[in-house]
Amino acid sequence: MASTTDVLKVSILGKESIHCGLHLIPYIARTVLTTLPSSTYILITDTNVANFHLQAFEKEFNAVLEQSASKSRFLSLVVAPGETSKSREGKANIEDFLLLNKCTRDSVVLALGGGVIGDLVGFVAATFMRGVRFVQIPTTLLAMVDSSVGGKTAIDTPHGKNLIGAFWQPEYIFIDAAFLETLPPREFSNGMAEVTAAIWNEDEFISLESRSAEIFAAIQTPSTNFAGRSKATRSAAQELLLSVIVGSISVKAHIVTIDERETGLRNLVNFGHTIGHAIEAILTPTILHGECVSVGMILEAEVSRQMGILSQVAVGRLNRCLKAYNLPVTLADPRIASLPASKLLTVDRLLDIMRIDKKNSGPEKKIVILSRIGATYEQKATVVRDAIISKTLSEAATVIPGIPKNHPVKMATPGSKSISNRVLVLAALGNGTCRLKNLLHSDDTQVMMAALNELKGAKFSWEDGGETLVVEGGQGSLTVPPKDKELYLGNAGTAARFLTTVCTLVQTTPGVDAERTVITGNARMKQRPIGPLVTALQANGSKIDFLESQGCLPLAIAPQGLKGGRIQLAASVSSQYVSSILLCAPYASEPITLELTGGQVISQPYIDMTIAMMKTFGVEVVRRKDPNSGRLLDIYDIPRGIYNNPAEYSIESDASSATYPLAIAAVTGTSCTIQNIGSASLQGDAKFAKEVLEVMGCKVVQTPSETTVQGPPMGQLKAIEEVDMTEMTDAFLTATVLAAVANGKTRILGIANQRVKECNRIKAMIDELAKFGVETIELDDGLEIIGKPISELKTGVSVHCYDDHRVAMAFSVLSTIVGDTIIEEKRCVEKTWPNWWDDLENKIGIKVEGVQLDNVTSEASASGSHSHEPSASVILIGMRGTGKTFVGNMAAAALSWTCIDADTYFEEKHKKGVREFVHQHGWPAFRDAETEVLQELMKEKPKGHVISLGGGIVETPAARTLLKEYAASKGPVVHVVRSIEDIIAYLDAETARPAYGESVGDVFRRREPWFAECSNYLFNNQFGDEDVEASKSSFNEVSRFFKHVTGEQPNLSANLNSGARSYFLSLTYPDVTQAYSQIEELTQGVDALELRVDLLRSPEDYEKIGNSIPPLAYVQEQVSALRRVSSLPIVFTVRTKSQGGAFPDAAHQESIELLRLALQMGVEYIDVEITLPEKQIKDLGARKGFSQIIASWHDWSGALKWDGALVKEKYDLASKLGDIVKIVGKASTIKDNFALYDFVSAANSKPGAKPVIAINMGIEGQMSRILNSTFSPVSHPLLPNKAAPGQLSFRQIQQALYLIGLLPARRFYLFGTPISQSMSPTLHNTAFDILGLPHTYELLETKEVGEEIKIAITDPEFGGASVTIPYKLDVIPLLDKLTPAAEAIGAVNTIIPRHTSKEGGAGRLLVGDNTDWIGIKSSITTKLGSSPVRAALVIGAGGTARAAIYALHALDADVIYLYNRTLSKAEALADVFPEARVKVVDQIGHWGGLVPPNVIVSTVPASAMTTDDTKVASGAVLLSHSLFEYRAGPAVVVDMAYRPAETALLGLAKAAGGHWAVVPGLEVLLEQGYEQFRLWTGRSCPKGLVASRVWSKYNNTGI
Repeated sequence: MASTTDVLKVSILGKESIHCGLHLIPYIARTVLTTLPSSTYILITDTNVANFHLQAFEKEFNAVLEQSASKSRFLSLVVAPGETSKSREGKANIEDFLLLNKCTRDSVVLALGGGVIGDLVGFVAATFMRGVRFVQIPTTLLAMVDSSVGGKTAIDTPHGKNLIGAFWQPEYIFIDAAFLETLPPREFSNGMAEVTAAIWNEDEFISLESRSAEIFAAIQTPSTNFAGRSKATRSAAQELLLSVIVGSISVKAHIVTIDERETGLRNLVNFGHTIGHAIEAILTPTILHGECVSVGMILEAEVSRQMGILSQVAVGRLNRCLKAYNLPVTLADPRIASLPASKLLTVDRLLDIMRIDKKNSGPEKKIVILSRIGATYEQKATVVRDAIISKTLSEAATVIPGIPKNHPVKMATPGSKSISNRVLVLAALGNGTCRLKNLLHSDDTQVMMAALNELKGAKFSWEDGGETLVVEGGQGSLTVPPKDKELYLGNAGTAARFLTTVCTLVQTTPGVDAERTVITGNARMKQRPIGPLVTALQANGSKIDFLESQGCLPLAIAPQGLKGGRIQLAASVSSQYVSSILLCAPYASEPITLELTGGQVISQPYIDMTIAMMKTFGVEVVRRKDPNSGRLLDIYDIPRGIYNNPAEYSIESDASSATYPLAIAAVTGTSCTIQNIGSASLQGDAKFAKEVLEVMGCKVVQTPSETTVQGPPMGQLKAIEEVDMTEMTDAFLTATVLAAVANGKTRILGIANQRVKECNRIKAMIDELAKFGVETIELDDGLEIIGKPISELKTGVSVHCYDDHRVAMAFSVLSTIVGDTIIEEKRCVEKTWPNWWDDLENKIGIKVEGVQLDNVTSEASASGSHSHEPSASVILIGMRGTGKTFVGNMAAAALSWTCIDADTYFEEKHKKGVREFVHQHGWPAFRDAETEVLQELMKEKPKGHVISLGGGIVETPAARTLLKEYAASKGPVVHVVRSIEDIIAYLDAETARPAYGESVGDVFRRREPWFAECSNYLFNNQFGDEDVEASKSSFNEVSRFFKHVTGEQPNLSANLNSGARSYFLSLTYPDVTQAYSQIEELTQGVDALELRVDLLRSPEDYEKIGNSIPPLAYVQEQVSALRRVSSLPIVFTVRTKSQGGAFPDAAHQESIELLRLALQMGVEYIDVEITLPEKQIKDLGARKGFSQIIASWHDWSGALKWDGALVKEKYDLASKLGDIVKIVGKASTIKDNFALYDFVSAANSKPGAKPVIAINMGIEGQMSRILNSTFSPVSHPLLPNKAAPGQLSFRQIQQALYLIGLLPARRFYLFGTPISQSMSPTLHNTAFDILGLPHTYELLETKEVGEEIKIAITDPEFGGASVTIPYKLDVIPLLDKLTPAAEAIGAVNTIIPRHTSKEGGAGRLLVGDNTDWIGIKSSITTKLGSSPVRAALVIGAGGTARAAIYALHALDADVIYLYNRTLSKAEALADVFPEARVKVVDQIGHWGGLVPPNVIVSTVPASAMTTDDTKVASGAVLLSHSLFEYRAGPAVVVDMAYRPAETALLGLAKAAGGHWAVVPGLEVLLEQGYEQFRLWTGRSCPKGLVASRVWSKYNNTGI
C-alpha cells in the first residue's frame, strides 16, 4: 500500500478536478480506477516520457486492477515526440489504435506528456465515439500551468498551429511536480514563462522575482524515497515550487471557470501571448513556446509603457524576473538572433500573423495591457492600434520635428548610471540593509545586479512596487560562480571594470582546485580596453588571465583576495579603472596607497564622486597634497574596513541623460526644467547647462537640486570658440549636435577617452554628422564642428548608432529639427534610459514613430552603390603617384573607351599648367576651379569614359559631395591605391605639380579617409607605368576589374547559369602566394577560386594560437596577390567557427568589413552567412554592383533534415537575401544524399529558382558533392589540407560522374587529310586525362567528306570535331548553323554539337565555328598586353589570312596592310572586310607614309619567304630589316607555318631585337585548340601541362 499522499486541489468549472502534489503515480492509478469506471483505460505518451515513467504507470495500474479483480484492460500507446505528431495523421494513428483494440465509448484516455500529447490526445478524446472521458497528466511545467488547464485541445495543419480542435474538459488534471526532476532545465524555464504570464498576485510575483535560485533547486535536487509525497516529507524548496505552480493554475482555473470559451476575461491569462505567438509562428520549433511568450511579455509591457499606463520600474522588474529563469527577453538575444529564421521577424510579418489571433475582434488587435505588476488596465484584452505595436517592435525610430507640446517641460530623468553602479557595489560589499531609491532600471544595472547575485555577494529584494531596491550587504563575502558559469556583461563597460576588481575579492571554496571567475561580454565589449587595470592588479599579486585578446575581456580571475599595499595605475584611459580599485580597496589584506600614473587623469569628477560615496558608506579616502605647494597629488590612501550601509540612499537623476531634454529646449527655443539635478550634484555632467548651454545663448537657472533652460529663438544658437569638456565627457555628444546648428565653429577638447567607450564616439559623431552635410575636423583630444543653418542640413538621414545609447539620444535631439531622420538601433538607449522614446513623446511632447529598416533605403553614400548602366563613365581617384593615368589608359583600352586626365583637361581649359595656376591664384582658387572641371566632366562625359582626377580633388567638401553622389547612383568611383613607399618614390621624381608644402605622409593620412568615403571600388595598383613587362602582365587584371565593375563584361562563371556543372577550388593557404608555383595545376577544371579569408594568417599572426582576424590591409594584399596569377572569379568566404570555419562567431562587424572590402575590390562572389544581421546583409546587397552574393548556412550538428521544415526555412531566407543559395548539412547515411537531391530538385522546379549549392559533409556525404551541379567546392592533392571533410578533387568528381552515368564518354575527331602527324590528339587527350574526363580524341582521315564523317557526326556519342585542310569548306553543308566568325571567315575548323529542347523531346544542332582567329588574337594580346595594334601586316590571301584579318579587326587595328604575290587576290580579300580598314600593299616595307606595323602575321608556307637573295627567283618573298621599323612600343610577329620552328621571318624578327616578340605556328595551334576544348567541354584547358606535352612531341617528331 502506498504511503500517505497529500494533494492540493484546485476547483475549475465547479469541480475539484485539479490535483497537485509530488510522486502521485499510485494516487493517480487509485483515483482513476475507483472514480472513473471503464472497460478500457488507454495511456498515451511519447517515447521521451515513456523512458522515464511508463513502466511505473503500468505497474501501478495493473496492481490496482489485480487487487480489485477487475476485468478492465490497461493499454498503452507510445507515439513519436514533437510537434510533428500533433497532426491529422498523428490523430488518425491513435484513432486506428483505439479501433483496432475495440475500445468503446466508456473508455478512459490518459494523456501523459507535454503540451503536444495533451492537445493531441484531448482532441482524440473529444471526437472518438463522439466524445470519451480523458485525464490530463502533464509532465512539463508549461503543460502543467498552461495547456492542460482549460479544456483546449487541437492539432496543427500546414496553415498554422491549433487551427482544428475543440473545447473538451478533462475529468482530472494531475499535477505531479516530481516529474519536473527529469525535465531538462530549458524546458523548466520554458514553463516558468507561463507561470509568470499567469500570476496576477503581486506577492506571488515577488516570490518568483526573488526566489529563482530556490525554485531551480527544487528540480535540480532529485528527491529520494518519494520525499514530498506527504507534507511531512516535503522540503521547503518543494513547497515553494508547488505553491508557485498551484498559484499559477489557480488564476487560470478561476478565469476559465468564469469564461470557459475564451470570450473575454479568459484572454487575461494570455499576457505576452499576442506578440509571443506571432514570434513563435516564425521561430518554432527551434525556440520554445515559453521562450517566445517571454519576449512577448516584455514587448507587451513596453506597449503598456508606451501608452503611459505602465512604469519603467515594472518593465524592469519583469525583465529581471524572466532573465532569472534563463528566458530570453529580447529578439536580440543570441539564442534568437543567431537563427536564420530571426531575419523573418519583420514588423509587417509579425503584425500580419497577429491579425489572426483568437483574442481579436475582426481586424482590431487585442493585447493584455498591464497597469502594474499584478493588475491589468482592463478586465479583458485591450484594443491597441497597429502604429503603437509597430513602434515597439521596430528596431529604429524617427522623431517628427516640431515644438514640444508639453512646453514648458518639467520632468526628472532616470537615476544616474554612474551612481547606480557604484552604490550597488558599495551596498553589496557593505554591512547591513540599505534601501536604494531612484535606482536606474536599465541594462547596465541589471547586469551589475545579476553578477553580484552570481557571486553571492548580497541579497536583493524589492519594495514599494519595485520603486525601492533592498540590498542586504554581504560584508565582502563572495564566492566563485558554479563551474562553466561565466559572468556575461554584454556591453556594460562600467560593470566590467568595477567587477574586475570585485572578483579579486572572491574567496576560495574549500577542497576545490583550479577555481576561477570568468568575466566576458559581447563582441564590442571584447574590444574595449581593460589592460591598464588588469596590469595594476597583476602587479599587486592578483592572478588574472586574458582568455582571448590581450588587454580585453574575457578575463579569468583566480579567487585569492586583494593583497593591497602600493598600487600604481595608468589612469589616462578611463577613470573607471581608478574607481574600481577605490571601491574594493577597503577589503584588501593591507591598506592601499593608489598612485595614478601616465599623465593627465581622465574624468576626475567621477573619481571624486566615488570618494564622496565611499565616505557616505563609512570609509574615508585621503588624497595627498604636495607639502610645499598644497597642490593635490594623484595619490590616494584607502584604509582597510567594511562599509556601513546607510538605511536609505537616494540616487541622483542622471546628469548625462539630463542633457538631452535640456538640449531639445535649447534647439527648439522652448523651456525645460530637470528635477533632482542641480549645482549640488556629484556628477560632472551637471555643469553642462551653465558651461555649454548658457554660453551658446540659452538662459539657465540652476538651484542646488533643479536646472531650468530656456532656449533662444530657433536657429540662433551661438558657437563656442573652445570648450574643455574633460569633466563632462559623456555630454560632448549632446554639445556636438547643438554645435552642428550653431552659428560658427565650435571646438570641443578634453574628450580623448571617448574613443574607447561603447564605440569610438568621436569618429561616430564625425561620420554621422557628415550625413547631414556638417563638416567636422578631428583633433587629438576632441573635434571641431562647423555649424550650418538648420535649413541647409540634409534631411532623410539614417543615423547608425554603433549600439551606443549616447549616440542615439544625441541624434534624437537633432532630429527634432531635421525632418525624416531615422535613428537606427533605437533599443541601445536601454543601457541608461530604457523609456527614452516614450518619455520623448509622453513627457516632452515630441512625436516618435517606429521604422522598419527593411523598408528604408539608406541615405545615398559612396558605399551604398547599386547597379548602374554598364556604359556609365568610371572616375578614378587616389593620391598623386598611385598610377591613376596609367591604370586609366589600360582600363580605357580594355573597355574600348576614352581616357581623360583631368589635369590635362584643366590645362587645356585654363591655358596654363596646374603649377602655374596655383602660383598665380593660390590653392583655394585652384580647388574651386578643379571642382568646376569635375562637374563639367560628369555632365559632358557621362558614358564611355575613364576620368582620372587629381589627388587633391577630395580636399573640398563640394567635390566630395559630387563624388559620393556619383558613386551612389550613377557609376563607379574607383580609388586607386598603392603603397606609401612607392608613392613617395614617384613624387620625389615628379615636377609637373606644385609641392604639397607638407610631408607626403601627412597628406596621405589626411586624404585616405576621404578617398574611402568617396569611392565605391578599390583597385590595388602594384605596377609602374614605366615598366613595359609589368604593363603586359597587369593588363589582364585591369581588364577583368574594369569590365566587371562597369558591367561591360562581369567576370562571372559562364557555367553557373548555363545548366552545366560548376566548381570552385577551396584554397586553404594562410598566404596565397604559397600557391604560386602550382597555381595552374591547382586550378585545372574549376570555374572559380574560393579564398578562405578565415584561414588567412598575416606574418604577425602566423604563430598565434586561437582566434585571429586577418587585418583588412593583409586581406587586400591577398586578393591582389591571387589576381596576379589567376583571372578566375573569386569566391570570398569568411567562414565562422560554428559554421565549420575559423572566424570568431561574435565578430559580426569585422566579418561585414571584410565582405565590404571584397565588393570594393571587385570580387565576383561573396559568401555571406545568413546568421549575420539581416540589415547588414541587405546593405551588402545594395553595394554588390555586378558581383553576386552566396547566402550560406552550414549545419555541422547532423540535425539538419533535408525533408524537414528547418531546411525550407533556411532556403527561403537564403533565397531572399542572396543570388545563390548554399546549404550544407552532414550525412549520417547515404539516404541523406538522396533526400538532399530530392530537396534540390523540388527547389529548382519553382519559377525563378536561384542556383543552389547543396552538400552533405563527411565521407557519407561525398555522393552529394558528386550530384551537386552548382559551384561544388573541390579540393586538390597539392593543397595543404581540405577545406571541409569529404571534399573531393575536380578529377575525382568527373570520374565518379562517369561511373554513375551522369557524364557519358564522348568521341571527338580530327577531319582532314593528311593528318597522321597532327598535334591535336596529343593536345585534347592530354587535357581529357588531366581533368579526369572520359572522352577520346581520334583521327578520322578520309579521302572526302563522305559517309564516314556523316556517320561520325550523327553518332549519339559524338562530342565534337576539328576540321583541317582540305575540308574546312566541304563540311559546311553537313552543319545546321554557323557562328558569325565562321560565316565571316568563310571556313569551319570546329564542329560543336549543341543540345536543344524541342517539341517531342531533346534535339541536337551541329554548329560550325572557326577558332583560328581566336588563336591568332590570343597570341597577339599575350605579347602586346594593353598596347594597341597601331598597324598590322598580313602576308597571304588564303583562308588563314581571312582569319588573321578578322582577328586584327576584333583588336581594333588602326590599319591592316595586306600583301600577297597575286595582287588581285589581296584586293578581293580586302573587299570581303570593308569595315576592317584593310590597305593592300604591292611591296613589303612600303607603307604609303603611314605608321609601320607593330603586328605581322604570315599565313603563307615557310618556304614562301626568305632572307636569301638567291632564292627570290624561286618565287619566295625577300624579307628585310625594314619590316621591323616599329620602335614605339611592344610589337609581335606571328608565323602560322608549323615547320621549321624558327622560320626566316621569325629569325629576322629575333635579330631585329627591341620590343619585337615572336610567335611560332605551334603556339597558334595550341591557342585555337584551347578554345576548341572550351567550346566542347565548357572547361578551360590545362594549358601549361598540355603545351609541355605537345611541344615535347613536336620536338621529337619530324612534321
